[in-house]
Amino acid sequence: MVVLGAASTRVLNDEMRTLIDAPLTFNNAGSSTLVQQLRDGAPGDVLITADQKNMDDAVRAGVARDPEVVATNSMVLVVPKGNPAGVRSVDDLERGDVNFVMCDAQVPCGTVSQQLLSANSLNVHPVSLEHNVADTLGKVVSGEADAAFVYRTDAAAAGSDVDTVDIPHAAEFPNSLVAGVVTSSEHPGEAGELVHRLHSPQAREMWEQSGFTPAA
Repeated sequence: MVVLGAASTRVLNDEMRTLIDAPLTFNNAGSSTLVQQLRDGAPGDVLITADQKNMDDAVRAGVARDPEVVATNSMVLVVPKGNPAGVRSVDDLERGDVNFVMCDAQVPCGTVSQQLLSANSLNVHPVSLEHNVADTLGKVVSGEADAAFVYRTDAAAAGSDVDTVDIPHAAEFPNSLVAGVVTSSEHPGEAGELVHRLHSPQAREMWEQSGFTPAA
């Protein structure tokens, strides 16, 4: 089966394979990109988006069905290991010498980033807008950027490559991870089973170990 998973779920690919007795391959990208791929006829069996909006778009387009919220995620500020630019709070992002990057507003991590900028009354000018959270994190890990907003799960996956700074109000803007069956799936039974198992006790441990909050 093919799982089209939001970029933030790439850290779960190996663990997800243990949830079902069927071979899984993964296509990880920004949620809006995945929905467009399905609309363009790309093959797939399970869609996992990083927000409700993109799953709703997929359902309206007739490319996904039976969606379920399976986990939530929130955002943090990351800086390169050692914090060479001295970014110690979100207020430092307004300094002219800080190269800040974030996700584009058309993808879930960008939508939340915009909300957090507003909630913290920040006037910042990102040096680039990335199309998924993996690329956003990569700019910081490589040293191309001084700071970025990413999901806390991505910060955890990066380990010692980054330092983390809390974002005020981040808990007020969680993102929902939503899974659904692709309507054109050639394995609808197994696809539905995988979506269901994303709520299992084994899946709860998987979500928690990667920094997500399992859905109730």
